[in-house]
Amino acid sequence: MIKGTGVDIIEISRIKKSVETWGDHFLARIFNPEEIAYAKAHTVPFQHYAGRFAAKEAIYKALGDKTLSWKDVTVINDKDGKPVCKIHKKAFKGKIHLSISHSKYYAVASAIVEE
Repeated sequence: MIKGTGVDIIEISRIKKSVETWGDHFLARIFNPEEIAYAKAHTVPFQHYAGRFAAKEAIYKALGDKTLSWKDVTVINDKDGKPVCKIHKKAFKGKIHLSISHSKYYAVASAIVEE
């Protein structure tokens, strides 16, 4: 049964500006080490940061849990490259279906939470 859905879109330039302004402090506040490593493995990491940022926002909207922090959710890729997330709260028992996409200027993500 579907418990919730969420969608988020963000301008990649907004994330780029935040990284350039606040650097590692911004990255460490928003992203977990696996997410940072994934983005840094690419020549241009900003669309990957933006995609994960949008994914986290979409997940928060779908879950409707106002107690979640940025670091409570980790967005990674499975062995086939499909985005998946880990929720670092013991109370979460559902499944999250996640999709991330980006163009030159925007990143978008959608999440569907099943119980």
